Amino acid sequence: MKREEVYIRDPFIVPVESEGVYYMFGTTDRNCWRDQIATGFDYYITEDLEYFQGPHPAFRPPEGFWANKNFWAPEVHKYGDKYYLFATFIADGYNRGTQILVSDSLGGPYLPHSDKAVTPAEWMALDGTLFVDDNGNPWMVFCHEWVQIYDGTICALKLTEDLKRTAAEPITLFAASEAPWTKSIRVVRGRECFVTDGPFLYRTKNNKLLMLWSSFVENNIYAVGVSHSESGTIKGPWVHEPEPLYAQDAGHGMLFRTFDGRMMLSIHTPNEAGKERPVFIELIEKDDRLYLKKQ
Repeated sequence: MKREEVYIRDPFIVPVESEGVYYMFGTTDRNCWRDQIATGFDYYITEDLEYFQGPHPAFRPPEGFWANKNFWAPEVHKYGDKYYLFATFIADGYNRGTQILVSDSLGGPYLPHSDKAVTPAEWMALDGTLFVDDNGNPWMVFCHEWVQIYDGTICALKLTEDLKRTAAEPITLFAASEAPWTKSIRVVRGRECFVTDGPFLYRTKNNKLLMLWSSFVENNIYAVGVSHSESGTIKGPWVHEPEPLYAQDAGHGMLFRTFDGRMMLSIHTPNEAGKERPVFIELIEKDDRLYLKKQ
């Protein structure tokens, strides 16, 4: 399949140099927004980021699995000698949250690892990502969703070493409205609503800690912004770039390097149900900041 033919939201790329291919995970259910029974997660394989083989099943919910709809934003991280898939789920009687799955191989199949969602049960939460600090401690960085608190936040949750449960209470890192580039998407009960989506952590060559995350700009256009930690740790404080990195109806970004060393931003566009496609944009790092490479 050509890239333009692949339906996917939140594309997450895992390069495997020994195989000469990139694995692409993401939200692949076409009914992912609807109140319908979810199928699971698929992945694709590509050698050149333009032609893809797949879909291949990565996760299908086992009998008795707690969640049954809105399977969102899977991303896969190698941690120790296993692969861990962080993904967002929901079901009637449960709030939305990120659960951790595990597999011995990158392509799966992935099975439940944590007991349901690791994010707080009383929160509407989503888009958990793995971050390992300089002391080797694992954290989940995730979003406390705007639908519950109006001004969405990005939070950090320390995990146990085996990634099965929480090791401390969640810490709020910042709210969406703190970034100068974000705009309210609507007013609900007299309160403006700001979105946080898709956090992704990145260390620069000088070890500066950056975070990519998504929200909306004028006219409800989906965009990717960048923030940096003043302390160099996950706890911040976090300082926001004045303008978004990319604001062309695309978002939920992550970074990866091609086999020839280029840094790529992976996003989906347009941000319209059923029309989403993966897009890869080359970036450059200069003076601890990220820029779109001029064509």
